[in-house]
Amino acid sequence: MLRSALLARPRVPPLLPSVQKSPFTILAIESSADDTCAAVVDSSKRILSNVVLKQLHLHEKYGGIEPITAIQAHQRNMPLAVSRALKEANVDIVRDVNGIAFTRGPGMPSCLSVGMNAAQTLGAALGKPVIGVHHMQGHALTPLLTSDEANMPQFPFLTLLVSGGHTLILLAESNDKFKILADTADQAIGRVIDKVTALLAIPWTSLGPGDALEKFCQDVPDSEKLVLGQPVMRGRKDFSFSGLHSQVERYIHAKNGIEQLSEDERRVLAYSFQDSAFSQLEEKIQLAFSWCQSQSINVRHLVVSGGVASNQRLRQRLDHCLSRMDPDNPIQAVFPPPNLCTDNAVMIAWASMHRFLAGESDSYDLNLRAKWSIEDLASKVDVSDTS
Repeated sequence: MLRSALLARPRVPPLLPSVQKSPFTILAIESSADDTCAAVVDSSKRILSNVVLKQLHLHEKYGGIEPITAIQAHQRNMPLAVSRALKEANVDIVRDVNGIAFTRGPGMPSCLSVGMNAAQTLGAALGKPVIGVHHMQGHALTPLLTSDEANMPQFPFLTLLVSGGHTLILLAESNDKFKILADTADQAIGRVIDKVTALLAIPWTSLGPGDALEKFCQDVPDSEKLVLGQPVMRGRKDFSFSGLHSQVERYIHAKNGIEQLSEDERRVLAYSFQDSAFSQLEEKIQLAFSWCQSQSINVRHLVVSGGVASNQRLRQRLDHCLSRMDPDNPIQAVFPPPNLCTDNAVMIAWASMHRFLAGESDSYDLNLRAKWSIEDLASKVDVSDTS
């Protein structure tokens, strides 16, 4: 009987008028990759705390995330992240926190499990409702929290999600309904950026390999860029970045190794790679908007999120791309603040908010979903995935 009570779906009644006077406050946890994150956000759109504990110094020697190292760091950092988030928000978890959200997937299974276990244990011990959130949904909905009224994206809008694990173009029709218009045929853009940064022997900055590559080539004039082979997947909506990675490898091999390239040559190669990758993003965005027009779907906003969205060169290029597509009535690009583009728990809190306010919650024995299509959110059909 005790087990049944612990694993039962917690009841969250709809907010009563007397309760509505106080904002609904959420403690959120995110651990899908290599950042241990905790945050406190309330329904009045206040970000009360946002703690991100990074592991970059542990993974640089591997050229990317090393799974065992990542899970061990999450296990060390999670108690600290949650404690700091509560302290910085000046809230008492028993008295002030109304619900607990966590990233259920997609992501690295071992890393996801640390955040999920922390959230479910806290929820069961304290009698708080819990909700498991789709990681990409968090990225897609962040601008609904951070934008002012003049720049607030309106449904339906397009979302470009660009990160180390994903490169997607989505049609967002509501908080829970998304249609995938473009996906990656091979590797995500962020993963390939990490690999090319390693190939070019670019030291990581405190913000990681993507930031390092951006800064390394930021002063290269466009007139010096190289043509790295033929355009990839032209005319098709899906992305492919592995070929671009191979082109950089072949160029370095033809020069007899990275040691034979001067720093200026490395900078030009980095710039040329970044330019080619961003050109592909622009082309697929144009195809996605054309598809929406063919379906009589009026889309006036493009939300750009994920870690790569913090790249300032990409932001400039997408602004210019959208203004060229419809000069008389420009489509608006909407970007979260750079610190909320990379993984964070603020986005997880906000993506769960509409469900909490509707009186929804998940059971304490909910399984993680390491592989999870965002289109599944609309069906409300849950299939556990412990892989």
